[in-house]
Amino acid sequence: MSSPLDSATPSPKPGPSFEELGVPKALCGVLSRQGIATPFPIQTATLPDSLRGKDVLGRGRTGSGKTLAFVLPLLARLSQSKKERAPRAPRALILAPTRELALQIQATLDPLATALSLRTVAIFGGVNQNPQVAKLRQGVDIVVACPGRLEDLLQQRALVLDAIEVTVLDEADHMADLGFLPPVKRLMEMTPRNGQRMLFSATLDNGVEVLVKRFLNNPITHSVDSEQSPVSTMDHHVLHIKTEDRLPIIVDLTSAPGQTMIFTRTKSRAKQLTKQLNAAGVPAVEMHGNLSQPARVKNLAAFSEGRAVAMVATDIAARGIHVDDVTLVIHADPPTEHKAYLHRSGRTARAGNEGAVATLVTESERREVAAMTRKAGIKPKVTATTVNHEILKELAPGTRMLRTREEIEILLPPVVAATSTRVGGIGPNHGRRRTSTSSTSSKPNANASRGRGTGGARRSGSKPAATKSGSSQSRRPSGSNR
Repeated sequence: MSSPLDSATPSPKPGPSFEELGVPKALCGVLSRQGIATPFPIQTATLPDSLRGKDVLGRGRTGSGKTLAFVLPLLARLSQSKKERAPRAPRALILAPTRELALQIQATLDPLATALSLRTVAIFGGVNQNPQVAKLRQGVDIVVACPGRLEDLLQQRALVLDAIEVTVLDEADHMADLGFLPPVKRLMEMTPRNGQRMLFSATLDNGVEVLVKRFLNNPITHSVDSEQSPVSTMDHHVLHIKTEDRLPIIVDLTSAPGQTMIFTRTKSRAKQLTKQLNAAGVPAVEMHGNLSQPARVKNLAAFSEGRAVAMVATDIAARGIHVDDVTLVIHADPPTEHKAYLHRSGRTARAGNEGAVATLVTESERREVAAMTRKAGIKPKVTATTVNHEILKELAPGTRMLRTREEIEILLPPVVAATSTRVGGIGPNHGRRRTSTSSTSSKPNANASRGRGTGGARRSGSKPAATKSGSSQSRRPSGSNR
């Protein structure tokens, strides 16, 4: 008689490994030490072609693993090339729309490049150019750059692009959104036509298709999870609230275990809400265009390391910010259009992990938000919510914890918690207990400070700095930062 196991459905065959896809053993070793064992779909799809030197067009949402999809073949190609490193003449170029993304690409790139004895440099504005120029003068193999600063250095003859063998355009649609297409075209024209070119984008609108037709030679297209594709591991909620309940609800959600990104429409709102959260006992940092580059780096580090449990940001952080353990995204101010909603929401539920999104909506905003979610292809759960509603426990389970002012000052020194130096934008031109703390902002509802719910890892704001951003493709359930 046959066993019940005889008729069981066989387990699906695991996909190919990085080594089976053709990635050099030295790079596979680095990935293995970082806990990266299995390629994600975008990597499995593109690597065979990109490793053979083909021009590749990869379409996929942020968080789908695109960074390793282009970094691995770029490094493999350079290591196999017979050309040698020379001063001021890099051999590969990666163009990124924002400083934060450029830094995170470099963080992923560096340990892999080191394994092959290749040198890298990140080039972006908002900081002194001299260290960047010095590295170029010494000779680098790979430049990760934002278009504005790169053009500046080219005009100063700090480098040339004549020796570029591989060019990558990352988040090309975001390049277009920021108005970078003209400088991108000028930069691409300076690279050798016979070099390999890879373009990664969530969509092909806003002129991205023009870049594909003009600069890619018979590209092989791979589409994996377009930006409009539903994310099965992301829960969408619309919370109908009263204006006076907005802050208490945000305090309640952010004082639960996990890390939260909160989006506002304006820089002043981001700054104000950050101050309000810190005054209420939630360690929070801000991220917006009025911050200096050092302040951005320090604030991102505080959030990545868990010293800050909330980051309040404008749409500058909707793309290119990769941080593990973001379990909740809150739209404190609903975005004005569906693409911004999708990009903001994409900070959680990355690389197949779970996450939740909550949009806070007052009565006057209901019609606009309903239309936006329809256009985004999202069917959210709509709940009329107060500060005591059970939906808050569902969105952010676990015991609430609020910090004292003294604890927050230790976790977030003033240079991190209160930074407001204006350095231009990012456009083409470049708890244990609640304590009473003084604040010019309105006080959150007292209910927000109660310990409610059980379970979940304690959100102390001082977890070990084991969580890194932009440096690995972890298989941990907490998230991925690729």
